[in-house]
Amino acid sequence: MFRGSMVAMVTPMHEDGAVDWEALVRLVDFHVENGTDAIVAVGTTGESATLDYDEHCQVMRRVVEAAAGRVPVIGGTGANSTWEAIKLTRCAMEGGCDAALLVTPYYNKPTQEGLYQHYKAVADAVPIPQILYNVPGRTACDLLPDTVERLADIPNIVALKDAHGTVQRPREIIERCGERLDVYSGDDGNAREIILAGGKGVISVSANVAPALMHAMCMAALEGDRETAEAIDARLAALHKALFVESNPIPVKWAVAQLGLCGTAIRLPMTPLSEHHHETVRQAMLLAGVLE
Repeated sequence: MFRGSMVAMVTPMHEDGAVDWEALVRLVDFHVENGTDAIVAVGTTGESATLDYDEHCQVMRRVVEAAAGRVPVIGGTGANSTWEAIKLTRCAMEGGCDAALLVTPYYNKPTQEGLYQHYKAVADAVPIPQILYNVPGRTACDLLPDTVERLADIPNIVALKDAHGTVQRPREIIERCGERLDVYSGDDGNAREIILAGGKGVISVSANVAPALMHAMCMAALEGDRETAEAIDARLAALHKALFVESNPIPVKWAVAQLGLCGTAIRLPMTPLSEHHHETVRQAMLLAGVLE
């Protein structure tokens, strides 16, 4: 349904923790101008865990308004409560989002049948297109290929964001689900290979900082141009790594601030990037050509 570089956009904040609405519009414009193919509002990188329900809905709505149809908007609506996920997904639909991204229920550790019933309940309750999101390193919950294949039969479940950490897992799902389900990388470091294997794009942290390069890399990979995709990705490799020297979104929020697009403020329990990591992230930005 979507393809290319989809940014998991940071949520800009003032020092008191309030959402910086002016910076939010500035970020949306920045992504549109630099070729980002879709914007994910209030995903993990957007600090979904620390925004309350009203803020969550308002950020999604404001991103849709700022995008003004220039680029698709995907609302992050996952929760470890099925009822809450339904409520947030309905809010995304009513706010004008083109799709919803739903992370697996974290902490609860549901069974595979529980995961199937959770996603089926949300899909049945809200007709907006929905993207599964598997990131077991953060949720302690792994959405297995058998369950993904079952979910692919639900008409408005249209894609999977896979951040399992391997290339083999998304390749298996691509082979098993074929055209029934699009697969997106959830790891910038393996996005190129997943797209070349048949994936449709990446939901990216690095695109917050280097949107034009991420778009170009994705387009080359989608066209099967391995040589060009590898050359662009080589420029981004240090950035992919540096943006995880501390827990996401700590490094990327600092990096976006260095571009003058927002401040470094982040909500507890996250804290601003440790000073001893500043140079690592700065050097990665220089290698990518996004800082002078």
